[in-house]
Amino acid sequence: MTRGFAYLFVALAALSTTSACADPKVSMATGPREYTDSDYSQVLQRWTRTKSLFQVSELDTLLHVTATFESWDFRWAYVVKYANDYRLTVEQRRTLLERTLAETQDSHRFYVALYGTNHRWADLTRPNSSWIVRLIDDEGNETAPLSIELIARPGPLEKQYFPYSSVWRHVFRIKFPTTTPSGQPTISPDSRWFGLRFAGAEGNEELRWEIDNEPAKKAALGPKSHPGEHLD
Repeated sequence: MTRGFAYLFVALAALSTTSACADPKVSMATGPREYTDSDYSQVLQRWTRTKSLFQVSELDTLLHVTATFESWDFRWAYVVKYANDYRLTVEQRRTLLERTLAETQDSHRFYVALYGTNHRWADLTRPNSSWIVRLIDDEGNETAPLSIELIARPGPLEKQYFPYSSVWRHVFRIKFPTTTPSGQPTISPDSRWFGLRFAGAEGNEELRWEIDNEPAKKAALGPKSHPGEHLD
């Protein structure tokens, strides 16, 4: 099988998978979770998205990107697994959980691994990168990163906790602000989805996380009383 046909096969397989199984909706709600370390892989899958930008005329993959949104929910599951793997004490786990959840207050963070046809141009930290990345939502908000950190050599932690990391892909931690300079949320509370847009001269692709707003709506409505019923 030639390199071009191999990429075509991968692209068609990815398209088939995408059409057959939609990504799950996610909840932005905070609060305690009841996870065990065995739940991590399921939570990782829920908060991870993958897309490919394919050039049919050249039988080549211009961009293949996978990203995990490090949400409140994801971080809780991550800390539970990390604490179990590294045998942290109860106090160490509590401290780590408080610190990692606090980071969600001032930044939206993503773990990103991507492949491009030109390895050097796929480095998002280089001034001549093929791609720029933006945080977007369906309300029209578009936000540039606060920082992009290249993980030059992913170690055992990255490869075990984010198994899509590999030597063939650039790996980054990308941080966006939670609010604009004017104080508006960078992900609107009314948005139906948010995502990452990768754009450049070769094209553009978006990773999207559909938001499940039903829990928030139910919480906003609150408990309903009935005749003769008293609420404490």
